[in-house]
Amino acid sequence: MKMLINSPETVVADALRGVAAAHPELNVDVERRVVVRRDAREGGRVGLVSGGGSGHEPLHAGFVGYGMLSAACPGDVFTSPVPDQMLRAA
Repeated sequence: MKMLINSPETVVADALRGVAAAHPELNVDVERRVVVRRDAREGGRVGLVSGGGSGHEPLHAGFVGYGMLSAACPGDVFTSPVPDQMLRAA
């Protein structure tokens, strides 16, 4: 069977690197697993952060953008992100 991932150990980081390459309007911190709109810190807006388990990429990161999420935090495969990730994104 063919695999669509390079390695189970690096699948989340690989997906985040792909998001960063495809979307220059986003800040992607691969190490901390946070995806944030570059203009998210501009005043006058309420930020909206979401997250969830990885394994269905680009699920949460795919919703970061104008009129949608301000940030997303992907967790490990089928595991929610930890609270520290959510705080970093806020």
